[in-house]
Amino acid sequence: MKAIVDQDTCTGCGLCTDICPEVFELSGNVAVVKTDPVPPEVQDSCEEAKESCPVEAISLEP
Repeated sequence: MKAIVDQDTCTGCGLCTDICPEVFELSGNVAVVKTDPVPPEVQDSCEEAKESCPVEAISLEP
């Protein structure tokens, strides 16, 4: 699985980094993906971060 953050949409709220710090981190004012591919043991929390994003800036690819 690959996680993608739309830099133009992200507001930098940090919710994804709270839910899945293994994959997401804040860089300046936006979230970035720090692990590619997403490790199998954190795929569920990565999906939760995607679903929780208030501006739908996160997408996941198989």
